[in-house]
Amino acid sequence: MNPLKELGKYGQAPWLDNLGRGLVRSGELAKLVNEEGIKGVTSNPAIFEKSMGHSDEYNEEIRSLLDAGVVEIGEVFNNLAFTDIRSACDVLKTVYDETKGGDGFVSMECNPYLANDTEATLTEARHLWKTIDRKNVMIKVPATDAGIPAIRTLLSEGINVNVTLLFATEYYRKVAEAYIAGLEGLPKDYDLSTVSSVASFFISRIDSKIDGALDKLIANGGDKAKLEALKGKVAIANAKLAYRDYEKIFSGPRWEKLAKRGARPQRLLWASTGTKNKAYPDTLYVDTLVGDNTVNTMPPATVAAERDHGKPTANAIKEDLKGAEKILRDLAAAGINLDEITDTLLVEGVDLFAVAADQLYGAIAGKCDELTGKKLRMTWSLGVDKEAVDGWVKTWTKKGYIRSLWAQDKTIWTNSDEDKWLGWLDAPTTAKANLAQLEAFSAKVKAEGWTDVVLLGMGGSSLGAEVLREVLAKNGTPKFHILDSTSPDEVGTLNAKLDPAKTLFIVASKSGSTLEPNLFKDFFYDRVVSTVGKDKAGSHFVAITDPGSSLEKDAKAEGFAAIFEGKKNIGGRYSVLSNFGLVPAAAMGIDLKAFVHNALAAEAACGPLSPPPTNPGAQLGIALGTLARAGKNKLTIFASKSLESFGAWAEQLIAESTGKHGKGIIPVDGEPAGSAASYGQDRTFVVLKLKGEEARDALVTALKPLGHPVIEIEVDEPMQLARLYYVFEIATAVAGAALQINPFDQPDVEAAKVKARALMEAGGAKDTDKPVFQGGGVSVYADAANAKTLAGAKSLEDVLKAHFKRVGRNDYVALVAFIERNAEHAAELDAMRAALRDATGAAVCLGFGPRFLHSTGQAYKGGPATGVFLQVTAAPVHDVAVPGRGYSFGAVVAAQAAGDLGVLVERGRRAVRVHLDNVDQGLATLRGAIEAAVK
Repeated sequence: MNPLKELGKYGQAPWLDNLGRGLVRSGELAKLVNEEGIKGVTSNPAIFEKSMGHSDEYNEEIRSLLDAGVVEIGEVFNNLAFTDIRSACDVLKTVYDETKGGDGFVSMECNPYLANDTEATLTEARHLWKTIDRKNVMIKVPATDAGIPAIRTLLSEGINVNVTLLFATEYYRKVAEAYIAGLEGLPKDYDLSTVSSVASFFISRIDSKIDGALDKLIANGGDKAKLEALKGKVAIANAKLAYRDYEKIFSGPRWEKLAKRGARPQRLLWASTGTKNKAYPDTLYVDTLVGDNTVNTMPPATVAAERDHGKPTANAIKEDLKGAEKILRDLAAAGINLDEITDTLLVEGVDLFAVAADQLYGAIAGKCDELTGKKLRMTWSLGVDKEAVDGWVKTWTKKGYIRSLWAQDKTIWTNSDEDKWLGWLDAPTTAKANLAQLEAFSAKVKAEGWTDVVLLGMGGSSLGAEVLREVLAKNGTPKFHILDSTSPDEVGTLNAKLDPAKTLFIVASKSGSTLEPNLFKDFFYDRVVSTVGKDKAGSHFVAITDPGSSLEKDAKAEGFAAIFEGKKNIGGRYSVLSNFGLVPAAAMGIDLKAFVHNALAAEAACGPLSPPPTNPGAQLGIALGTLARAGKNKLTIFASKSLESFGAWAEQLIAESTGKHGKGIIPVDGEPAGSAASYGQDRTFVVLKLKGEEARDALVTALKPLGHPVIEIEVDEPMQLARLYYVFEIATAVAGAALQINPFDQPDVEAAKVKARALMEAGGAKDTDKPVFQGGGVSVYADAANAKTLAGAKSLEDVLKAHFKRVGRNDYVALVAFIERNAEHAAELDAMRAALRDATGAAVCLGFGPRFLHSTGQAYKGGPATGVFLQVTAAPVHDVAVPGRGYSFGAVVAAQAAGDLGVLVERGRRAVRVHLDNVDQGLATLRGAIEAAVK
């Protein structure tokens, strides 16, 4: 007779510990049930990982789910697993019916991450039970201290439960009590025969752990013969005593009362019955554990072995109980504490299931990327830092920090208010829900025939939109402009391009109180009123602002054409995938469905169930944070032509998020290329490429052998910009955790604003101090401490030589220019950057003011005190008055420059100011002086 079927003759139900799409659809499972006597199926994350991640059985369904917009990894898995579980339940329904509900079960695991959370386990188990919707499904819940109360509650609701990870007889007794109490909690008229449970006792893991401890004792001089005699015996002895407990528990008046109502005993299920030690017979944990009303769930190899040469005997589990007791006494006498071993195995079991879940979800994430064919391709050259980065990836994986981030657990940062600023995590999902409104706005802008659209904003309210324009709508209609500078020349240049009667203005300000957007709005509202009249002026304006802001109130009062709400739990620099980026994108005519689809793909790839080894945002953030801690905190961004503008947005996100409390990453965007030898060892390089484009490829190749960390990210098409945004947001949050700072506050930005306001209230910034140098249309100013360094300088070249002589190893230089931002000025300043970098080996940053104040300004003031600053100011070519304010844009930008320099000086930074009487001539003079000074 087939030994598998013989098991059934002795009261033991053989189950299969395996499940996959092919097993069911090929008819193999039905054959095992009908011909081999298999009575049930168990599954777990490791089993699903093998079938879902390493075969093409699921490709068609995964592709269909992705096409239907199902991209979240957990949701994809559940859809796949539910199909398999239901199908297996249907195959085993004949067994269930024949045994009148006594067997024929298929087990589905609760999310292993919830093992120590009672309420979350209950929610998950109820969801699985309801959604799978099969009477012969069992929900697997681990026998942890948190799991046992959940087991009792679920059983009291009539839900079948497979209790997993049992190692100790003490915990088994608790589980059996939970089962009985759960049945007692059901209504008196409830048919208890419809509720089933098994208690899964893990076998081979116990022997593996014990055998290892015995080997150590032998190696340390223990009695080899006695210790060897215990090998491969303890797990079976432990199981025999558990079965003895089972017979006692499920007898007597209390149990008989339930049995009369149809209750079935909770069967002991022997799990982990494949032998891990090759020296043991491959049917050891089957033939020795045969007992009435038990289950043995076997992996396919053990099923095959038992079928081929198994030798089951009736009631083997009850044989030689005194011998079993002696084995456990001998074990204790040898100095091995079985309780400690089983406690450890429970903790390790929970961890191993979580690791298996990580691998499962990671495999599904990889499969989703593979099937879309449009994933971000990331390659790493980390040199000597690879081991440290890999170590942190393992730590983040083991501790489940990505899940903590998504659970809004502020303790992974500084335990302050980080949980209040995580609304951006599901911004793509929110965007999908709001697509109709955004597309309607896009159509309206197009229909109304505007020739120009102008975004009035600062920092996060403008930088993301600028990248959208440059990457996805550079030559779009209407023309899209952005004003994010109080430089009167910049205001005047834009003003000259516009016909107010044909221009739509988008005023973007989260708080509604940010100075610059309000000034811009005042200026252009006055122009529109002058052109079309006050009654029609409001129709030329749209607002993006948080609910209840002063801007919202003004917009309503002035009859703005539309008001789009921001979310108070999304900070400005994380807002590009919210209305602050999407409303401008709609006005540009960008394909919002395609854009949001890509953002959703990134949200899924970086989601809570995507572990660090397959999570692009986590990978990037861990690397950046680890490298910054190692002193490689000058994040240098190279980009191919189509993605060049992305660096300015990333610069703000990273600098303002991480640069505080003396820590931080200093982003370096747009620095001219140098030779590989010109870069210091404090650099980390991130290279962004659109497929088919070049991004300083030769230089990148030359940097790697020198040991510089290089992270390359390639996208297939411009629309994947949405993915880059999201990946960098996740990465920045993760890097903040690695640096142990709050990546969502900006404690030092306000300081410069306060000084600027004070200067404006006092009548504006004035050059009352004597310059330390003056000549050739250039004046140099410095506070007393910085002036000491410049003492004795007789020329501009001498001044600059003395100033930049202070640049040391691991320092950086920042040129901050409060002048009009245009191509000509940028070219002159970039030439200065190249000269300084080549001479000092330091990273050289460039920021145009006041724009950079809402970006790198935070890191310059609050980050590492390693910056050497040269502020550039100039008299405006044409000043512009701010209507109704009593002052000009020139006065504002002068106050902002003075406020910024004042805070830098207060923070002990090495900073001087160069003022140009004529900006164009002065820049040429300054460039020549710098190049001469650093020769």
